[in-house]
Amino acid sequence: MTTPTTGSLRVPGSTLHYEVRGRGPLLLLIPGGTGGAAAFDGVADDLAAEYTVATYDPRGIHRSPLDDAEAGQRVSEHADDALRLLDRLSPGEPARVFGTSSGAIAALHLLTARPERVARLVAHEPPVVEVLPDAAEHRALLARVQETLRTQGLMPAMAAFAAGLTKGGETADPQAEPESAPKAEPSAGPGTERLLLPPQAAARAEQTMADLPYFVGRIVPRFMAYTPDTDRLAALSDRLVLACGQDSRGELPYRPAAFLAERLGKELHHFPGGHTGLTTHPAAFGEALRKAFHA
Repeated sequence: MTTPTTGSLRVPGSTLHYEVRGRGPLLLLIPGGTGGAAAFDGVADDLAAEYTVATYDPRGIHRSPLDDAEAGQRVSEHADDALRLLDRLSPGEPARVFGTSSGAIAALHLLTARPERVARLVAHEPPVVEVLPDAAEHRALLARVQETLRTQGLMPAMAAFAAGLTKGGETADPQAEPESAPKAEPSAGPGTERLLLPPQAAARAEQTMADLPYFVGRIVPRFMAYTPDTDRLAALSDRLVLACGQDSRGELPYRPAAFLAERLGKELHHFPGGHTGLTTHPAAFGEALRKAFHA
């Protein structure tokens, strides 16, 4: 794996850690969840054969600390962080952008707010559930997760969230996590499992667990309450690619992208794996992403 060049960027309320590899036009990769820049380790080197690939830890995640650890989070603020990275790394040219999950929500806002800075956006499973006809059910899921977090703690809240995502947002018992529920990557498992991992993976597991309360408590409720400007997206649809995991059908993260693709008259691209295909199928996922930018 190529050692990237690292840098830091001061933004209002945080200092972002970012990494750069390769040469060519800029490709900014925006992670979802608690993944940070490391989420793209499996694809960045291959993409760097064609692009200058920039990855980063979003504000509040890992090496991008918040000035105020209790600060509320807004999609527009995260999108502005991405814009500031584009301005630093590609000031004279619009860039290609990829976002996954919550990172795809920030990327959609970036496209609608500053379209002149985005040459093409690939948005993978942005959970913008407010566009769906049954949005009220998903608001109830989010409220249930936050109440579970407040009264029972992190892991029961994660179980309720995972079950709701798998079932499309249906009511789920937070104490019972079905076998089909999306799991955190193995590095985020119980401490006894992490002891069996290589040191680098174990360290990443510890960081994932450390970032989960912030993600579940402050990113999830604000990002999944976000409503994209669909009229603006329609006007910019020539530079938007909507993508889903081929194994995600029937799950909540799949539905908003599929709904938007139909509404905008766009082809829905299918990437290998499910919502976490970037982690489970990195080589095939990276190749699908490369093709999406050439489609």
